[in-house]
Amino acid sequence: MPAQTRGLTKTVGGAYRETMLTLGVIGWIIIGGLAGWVGSKLMGTDAQMGVVLNIAVGIIGGLIGGFLLRGFGVDVAGGGLLFSFMTCLAGAVILLGIVKVITGGRASR
Repeated sequence: MPAQTRGLTKTVGGAYRETMLTLGVIGWIIIGGLAGWVGSKLMGTDAQMGVVLNIAVGIIGGLIGGFLLRGFGVDVAGGGLLFSFMTCLAGAVILLGIVKVITGGRASR
């Protein structure tokens, strides 16, 4: 069983990593909502997106961003709040860009 130290989990290799559950569901909703909102502002899709859709885009964006960063060998588990937000934001922008391409830009009207 890993040793707990102030919200950090000591891994087998001795390194400390924040556990994903440290933020909790509420934390992921807040970070996802902010990232989705900023991403929709950047992509010009904020007018038709509500709070729930911003949260969904941010959380899905976090999954996309985390998947892509892991593919490049980046350790996404111990990045902290700012890194989590930036990962969600990058993924949200990618997701909204894909939606714009698929819908032919209708998502921004």
